Amino acid sequence: MSATGELLDGGVRLAIPLLLASAGELVSERAGVLNLSVEGMMLAGAFAGAVGARAGGSATAGVLCALLAAVLTAALQALLSVTLRSDQIVTGIAINALALGVTTYGARLYFTAGRSVPGFDRMPIPGLRDIPLLGRALFDLTPLGYLALALVALLAVLFSHRTGWGLAITAIGADAVTADRSGLPVAAWRWIAVLLVGATSGLAGAHLALADVHAFTDNLTGGAGYLAVVAVIAGRWRALPTVLACLFFGLAEALQFAAPALGLHLPTAVLVMSPYLLAVLAVSGLVGASRSPAALTRPFVREARSR
Repeated sequence: MSATGELLDGGVRLAIPLLLASAGELVSERAGVLNLSVEGMMLAGAFAGAVGARAGGSATAGVLCALLAAVLTAALQALLSVTLRSDQIVTGIAINALALGVTTYGARLYFTAGRSVPGFDRMPIPGLRDIPLLGRALFDLTPLGYLALALVALLAVLFSHRTGWGLAITAIGADAVTADRSGLPVAAWRWIAVLLVGATSGLAGAHLALADVHAFTDNLTGGAGYLAVVAVIAGRWRALPTVLACLFFGLAEALQFAAPALGLHLPTAVLVMSPYLLAVLAVSGLVGASRSPAALTRPFVREARSR
């Protein structure tokens, strides 16, 4: 494989968890709920996926456990931020800290005899895999990788501005009070959006543990959840730019491994920090101004209605 092909292959593989997590987060932020807890949801999914795969003896069992753990974590986020109307940023950071502590302690208890677990192997598509440059990047993935790309495309269609669901989510994120007056169940939609983030983040965590490394290590996500949130902001709360931002971050991370083959002799520290440096630039406004949904991070309080 050429050096460029290796970079693209690694970039897409590393971008898949970001694509999954940011797909759900995009829907949630458009509904007005910011989930900094994506990192915690991914970490819970990765740990539960590894435990489930080892206990059940299959990667599929691991995925189901990852979904359950991440959705339960998302339910805690929804309870705090939607029902109890707590500060979304504070609750997100608290959940991340809780997930890191629980999974670190759990890993040291459960994986004392080794951290390797059953996982997914690559499943190349004959013919398409041999397409120059992009063949291996797009058509030599694991089954979970193909599922991830299909799910991201499905969510982009279901919650586009051309569908009823997409219009409802956009209306709630723009003005929750007006949306409530028009008959939209704001709290219910926000609960659904946050639980969707949990499901996609759980799959993202499962991909990290079961498709990438077939193991679980402390803090396996390594900030990927935060990058997923940044990708939504850098993508200006639109589907295609968010996908491109995820791919950009994935390529930046893959450059750490492909740089020598490309003839780039940069300090290792620069390569390691490059995705996060690019993330800072993306949200700083240097890549273009953006306007977030007006109701983002604002708790919804139903106005009293006269009879």
